[in-house]
Amino acid sequence: MSVPQTHAHDGELVVFHIGMTIRKPHRPDLWLPVVRAMPRMLTELARNKEAAARGEAEDLGFLGATTLVGARGPWVVQYWRSVDHLYAYARAADHAHLPAWREFNRSARRHPGAVGIWHETYAVPAGGAETLYVGGARVGLAAATGSVAASRRGNDARERLTSGPLDPDPAPAQA
Repeated sequence: MSVPQTHAHDGELVVFHIGMTIRKPHRPDLWLPVVRAMPRMLTELARNKEAAARGEAEDLGFLGATTLVGARGPWVVQYWRSVDHLYAYARAADHAHLPAWREFNRSARRHPGAVGIWHETYAVPAGGAETLYVGGARVGLAAATGSVAASRRGNDARERLTSGPLDPDPAPAQA
């Protein structure tokens, strides 16, 4: 039996949802470029996260992402260290987002209503997230930040939500 897990991240957190609604499915020439832009951004962010962990790049603050497909189109849930990190990436001309956003706006002016873009930003204060992963499930925040035994945050959801930073790893048992 696997030990119930919780996310390993301490500190503030931003949960960013972004998606698109395909309004003219018969016009892939209008929505396919938008679909293709997100994997480029996620690849760039994942590579930066790895390089920053090795000390080879400035940390952009991206923690991880999960891509979903809904009835209205694709949707990505992203995890960031802070709102400042998210906004800095969104405005950086030397990264993939800003050029893609500008191209989307040009296309949207030429073909209004073909594709809808939406996003939601949730700023979560330190200690404001509770997670539980049982039976080997490791998705969402745990996939982005790693996981630890749930007991390190508490025995139930309320305890985990109000526990604050992780309890230190228990000392190894003495023989």
